[in-house]
This record gives sequence, structure tokens and C-alpha cells, in this order.
Amino acid sequence: MSKNDSVEQYNGEELMNSKLVRIGLEEAELLWKMQVEAFQGLYAKYQDTETSPATEKIDKIIMRLKQPFTYYYFIVIDEVKVGAVRVVDKKEEGKSKRISPIFIMEEYRNKGYAQIAINLVEEIHGKSNWELDTILQEKGNCYFYEKMGYRKTGKTESINDKLTLVFYKKV
Repeated sequence: MSKNDSVEQYNGEELMNSKLVRIGLEEAELLWKMQVEAFQGLYAKYQDTETSPATEKIDKIIMRLKQPFTYYYFIVIDEVKVGAVRVVDKKEEGKSKRISPIFIMEEYRNKGYAQIAINLVEEIHGKSNWELDTILQEKGNCYFYEKMGYRKTGKTESINDKLTLVFYKKV
């Protein structure tokens, strides 16, 4: 599977032209608006004002886009931006790469697009030495990452009385 043309099967539909497109500073506002919208449901459920991507200011996105070790990509399926993923890759021997965050817009969820995105990210940045965290209470997210080869590290962090982060690693 190449970076620009993966083919996946989902519910009998063939998904052509799945790719990641690097996001530049000029697209910071679009990325920010998509992120805020994508995480609204989780924010409403958990009220994690300090940590939710739904409450981040655009300045934080711009700062990250300027970091030499941050790679933001739109997840593009058939020329439609269905979500985005941020990869932190300092390209240092022995240092883990990090996915934080990854999101699919609500109308495109449960179609296999996040799996495609992670596979494409791994093609670009390497298949091993990854870490991420997710919401422990979101069993679907935990199942998804475990299916993708991530294993719980044993570390958790309580954010509030409703939300605990669980940490994963893929070696």
C-alpha cells in the first residue's frame, strides 16, 4: 500500500484514494474548526476543559504547526477531508513517536477511516515505537487501539471524576 493509494474493504464498499495530506499553517483555521467540532461530543460528556481538544485555542494549533517535529495530516478519502491526525516524531533513536490527537468527523465515523489513517502514518513514520493515550471510559477507542497493535502501559491519569486517560505503546 503506498502513501497515496490504499484500497480497503468496508461493508462491501471499496474505498479508493485514501491518503494523508500534510497540513500547513495556511490551513490552521480549518484544522482547528474541524478539531473543535470533532471533539464536542466527548467534551459534552466528560467536561474536561483543561485537556479536551474541543477547548483548545487556535494559537495552540499554530504553535504546533510551527514545531519541526510535529506533522499534522488531513485524512482524505476520495478527496474528502474526513478527519486529521497529529504525529510527534522527533526522529531520534530510541524516542517514541506519538499520535495526539487523531479524529474523524462524526458523519464519517465507523467506516474504517481511522484504521486507514494509522496504517498510512506508520508507512510514513515507521511501524514501531509509538505511544498514545485515550479515554479509558471509551471502550470502543480502547478496543480500536488494541486491535491496531497498541498495548496498555499500565499508566493511567485521572482528569476528573468522569474521565481517566489510559496510556498505550506499540513497540
